[in-house]
Amino acid sequence: MRNPLIEGIDYYWEGQYMVFTEKYHLKRGYCCKSGCRHCPYKKKDNSPNKTK
Repeated sequence: MRNPLIEGIDYYWEGQYMVFTEKYHLKRGYCCKSGCRHCPYKKKDNSPNKTK
């Protein structure tokens, strides 16, 4: 069974949008390449979906 998400630790609400925190992303362990605001796996140029 998965651990439930904890509001304020794993995510917070910004209007109608659930925003995942850096802590959540680190717990997940990989980048989903969706351009998440708090993604710790982003490239320095802030374009995680850019391929070279």
